Amino acid sequence: MEQQNNYEAINWNEINDEIDKATWEKLTEQFWLDTRIPLSNDLKDWRELDEDRQWLVGHVFGGLTLLDTLQSQDGMAALKKDAITPHEIAVLNNIQFMESVHAKSYSSIFSTLNTPEEIDDIFDWSDSEEYLQNKTKRIYELYHDDSNPLKKKISSVFLETFLFYSGFFTPLWYLGNNKLANVAEIIKLIIRDESVHGTYIGYKFQIEFNQLSENKQNDLKDWMYNFMYDLYSNEEKYTHLLYDKVGLTEEVLTFIRYNANKALMNLGQEPMFPDTAEDVNPIVMNGISTSTANHDFFSQVGNGYRLGNVEAMDDNDYKKWF
Repeated sequence: MEQQNNYEAINWNEINDEIDKATWEKLTEQFWLDTRIPLSNDLKDWRELDEDRQWLVGHVFGGLTLLDTLQSQDGMAALKKDAITPHEIAVLNNIQFMESVHAKSYSSIFSTLNTPEEIDDIFDWSDSEEYLQNKTKRIYELYHDDSNPLKKKISSVFLETFLFYSGFFTPLWYLGNNKLANVAEIIKLIIRDESVHGTYIGYKFQIEFNQLSENKQNDLKDWMYNFMYDLYSNEEKYTHLLYDKVGLTEEVLTFIRYNANKALMNLGQEPMFPDTAEDVNPIVMNGISTSTANHDFFSQVGNGYRLGNVEAMDDNDYKKWF
């Protein structure tokens, strides 16, 4: 039997990268569970939606459940293989757990708003829908390609900061129209987490990317922008499928192009699309602010969860961490 070196305990008093510690503290400060959000308070709003809009809400959450399942079961496990320090592994463990919380929270929404038959239909759809499966499989393949650790990080940031947002648009839009406020509380909590996840993994990418030769950097950039273009082309089709019946397709496409640019910024790259925050529906941009809602103390806790102050997201989020 091969002789093993002594197993080493993680020492949080000796930190190689202060961003690991800062991210751990941010994530633990933000900890939440879906069971604390009173989703049943949204039933009146839900019953007032027509059939097309109920279908939309259920199926965007079906898609988000699939993506969060991928991130929790494959994504963080793939990234941990390439971690440099035990502190980075600890942060990724934290992220992995919260991705599981995210995936579970959609089932809480389903069990509140939908019948068992509707829930079965939503999961059958998410497990077979062509455009949703296209993006899931592309990310999955890269997570399992151990020869390209930087492509794994690119895939993770694109998923966290770009591909989720065609689904996030719906609850944010309803929140801006004073509907489904508690459902939106969960989404805002998830967005708050994903903001940190994408920023942190993008930071780890930049450290390794900056050590590459100029030729290798240029090759990886070419691949990254081509990959983004392919994902966006598929996302266009997915967005038409979801939103054409309710007339929101073009607004959603603007929103996802804006977030595609933010994903590239997380990776230290230039934006790909001309869209800025000013081009996004202001009702949705209002909703994407992750500040705490002020709910009645006895009935609702609000998305800050009374665990500390929550910062709003803006275009400088990527810079202020570093």
